[in-house]
Amino acid sequence: MTDVVFHEIAWLLLAAAAIGLLGAALRQPVIVSFIAVGILAAAFFDSSAETGSQIRFLAELGVALLLFLVGLKLDWRLVRTLGPVALATGLGQVVFTAGIGFFIGLALGLDAVTSLYVAVALTFSSTIIIVKLLSDKRELETLHGRIALGFLIVQDIVVVIAMVVLSTIGIGTVEATDGGLWSVLASLAAVVAALVIFVRYVADPLMARLARTPELLVIAAIGWAATAAAIGDIVGLGKELGGLAAGVSIGSTPYRDMVSARLAALRDFLLLFFFLSIGAALDLSALGADLSRAVVFSLFVLIGNPLIVILIMAWMGYRARTGFLAGLTVAQISEFSLIFMAMGFSIGHVDASAVGLVTLVGLVTIALSVYMITYSHELHLWARPLLRPFDFGGWREPTDGEDHRPATDVIIFGLGRFGAQLMRRLDDAGFRVLGVDLDPRAVRGLALEGRDVRYGDVTEPEFWAELPLTQARWVVLAVPYGTIALTETDPRSGLMAAIRTHRFAGRVAITARDEAEERRLEEEGVVDLVLHPFDEAAIAAAKQISDLEDEPAPAQREKSEK
Repeated sequence: MTDVVFHEIAWLLLAAAAIGLLGAALRQPVIVSFIAVGILAAAFFDSSAETGSQIRFLAELGVALLLFLVGLKLDWRLVRTLGPVALATGLGQVVFTAGIGFFIGLALGLDAVTSLYVAVALTFSSTIIIVKLLSDKRELETLHGRIALGFLIVQDIVVVIAMVVLSTIGIGTVEATDGGLWSVLASLAAVVAALVIFVRYVADPLMARLARTPELLVIAAIGWAATAAAIGDIVGLGKELGGLAAGVSIGSTPYRDMVSARLAALRDFLLLFFFLSIGAALDLSALGADLSRAVVFSLFVLIGNPLIVILIMAWMGYRARTGFLAGLTVAQISEFSLIFMAMGFSIGHVDASAVGLVTLVGLVTIALSVYMITYSHELHLWARPLLRPFDFGGWREPTDGEDHRPATDVIIFGLGRFGAQLMRRLDDAGFRVLGVDLDPRAVRGLALEGRDVRYGDVTEPEFWAELPLTQARWVVLAVPYGTIALTETDPRSGLMAAIRTHRFAGRVAITARDEAEERRLEEEGVVDLVLHPFDEAAIAAAKQISDLEDEPAPAQREKSEK
């Protein structure tokens, strides 16, 4: 039977790769492709019960890991820096979308509980998809891009609150007669207290110790996410909330970006099984009855959500164009919408048809919004006459006092003696500097000085996606070089490849040993400044000695004083 399970999952993986390749050609996210594979597998593939059990297990692990990574990125200090427009737009969009969506559900014949679930699910937008699309278009650093990222953070916070409320109400409803609600609230308070203690006294030294062996850091993160999910399930908070809490517990450490980068591929692999299970659970015959509802909800998300953002931003003083470009980023629902509905189904609040309805809305809105965001400027030119009634704002954009400079001026890779000193000098000169190093001791030392540092590997491709590369004006590579210039093991080769891949538009400075190596680096075509740390230090030392030549030596001063 084990061989049968292996064979069936192998065929599913191959089908997912094939459908995913077709989806990529159509510029579709993997979410759409994976759900399509699940639907096709359910329709044409009769899998065994054991295979279904394995898929459900991997799906649960994938959801726990996804929420772990969400918690990892959920830096609560960002709430203070969101600014009024991101906070107002994010909260306003959530409130209005949920409120209007609830009444639309009632009008379409859904009961009150199902309407509430569907309405809340419609408020979540996919951060993963939006960040990738804006990054590909080089619009993350634009005004509408930064505003969009701001209210996506607000949505992430709403996701956290919704998961907590859903877990608490769900478990409390099941065990209300036994005082289950109070038990869950007590467990939640205990988890929060444990998180505070862990973050304050344990997280940094423990992660610094694990970071000395990068492979161990990744294994420990996966183990911590799975264990926290299991503990959350045991105490009645649910696996999802346990995984989220695990991420939050180490989200304030300098090592979170490296962990996130190395777990991204595993997250996508495991989420394949979640989307497969969602697609396989859909009743295609029932979807026909919900088709009209799915069309109405899809139109509401595709048109109503951007319109809500345009109105809120116009009221706050932004032009219709800015509101339109930012509003397009919420013209789809996310993977969290499906997770939220799956949680409601497991609790018994909604039935399978409600999950299928939201899944169908997700397929439609995600597929269409990808093209809407990709061709946003062309859409704006077409929609400009329709946007004139909403163009009563604009007074805030030229005089809002926002800092339009990049959030990071310089990124320095390598925090050894030269890199660390360069970071201090640039920091003190008023530049906003981000330092990156694979040595946890160097990262911890500069973090204690209050410097902005991250633990990461320049040769790790996924790690580059975690950096504000499109915002920086300079990238400096000050890592120790190998014995042979620009070999495959030389970190500078990874820098060159990453700069080409991510189309870095700023300037690049790199260290070299001699003039021959300088010429080779300049031939690469991406280097603007070659640094010679030892030569420049020797030149500065020689100048200091020369400046002191005219002053008497200590012995001569003592003789003249006598």
